[in-house]
Amino acid sequence: MATNQMNIPKISLIIPAYNEEKYLGFTLDRSIKNSHGKLYEIIVVDNTSTDDTAGIALLREGVRVVREEHKGITWARQRGFMEAKGEILAYNDADSYMSEDWVETVIEEFSRDKNLASLSGPYIYYNSPKWQQWIVRYIWWNILALPSYWIVGYMIIGGNFAIRKSVLEKMGGFDTSIAFYGEDTNIARRASKFGKSKFKVPFIVYSSNRRLEGQGLVNTGFLYIINFLSEVILHRPFNKEYKDIR
Repeated sequence: MATNQMNIPKISLIIPAYNEEKYLGFTLDRSIKNSHGKLYEIIVVDNTSTDDTAGIALLREGVRVVREEHKGITWARQRGFMEAKGEILAYNDADSYMSEDWVETVIEEFSRDKNLASLSGPYIYYNSPKWQQWIVRYIWWNILALPSYWIVGYMIIGGNFAIRKSVLEKMGGFDTSIAFYGEDTNIARRASKFGKSKFKVPFIVYSSNRRLEGQGLVNTGFLYIINFLSEVILHRPFNKEYKDIR
């Protein structure tokens, strides 16, 4: 995965995965294609999977698999941080793949602004009905998320962000006491103490809609909003527990 271009930062793509054999192959194939050879490495963190997640990842050339025995997204992110050798650590979900200009945007943003701590953007749910995609794109991200970012000054979406490894080191890594909800806002809040935490609407990844199907559009939106506000105001998530959605 190493690039031959020496003038760009080394980017490690880290994908936490728990029992993701259904989605992971598609995600990796699209991400490898859309990264145009500009990733330094791709690491899949197998987070106690009992299916063929690791085997599917290892079929892709250049993909490294590491095992994290502590179950939980923050533990998986932390393991990726500890294993990665890049200067910029990029995180996607196992059911999400980057847009074609995603890596180029990471390179451009971090190269141009040395004070940039993190960069994030929205999900687009590629297999949702068109009306649902419209609500998510224009109401969630443009009407709700973007003004919130302007007011608070930081925002990260957990399956779509890149962060300087040096910033993570200063932060002391991820907060592994957080089960799921609010963990991305926790990252953004803490990263913003060491530089700018930027949210950019055109910086997108395409994700499956399984969370919307499992929780419903309104309930999913409510959970993210209440935990965002709780992290911002109280510095802790509102929901302490999380149930996996397959």
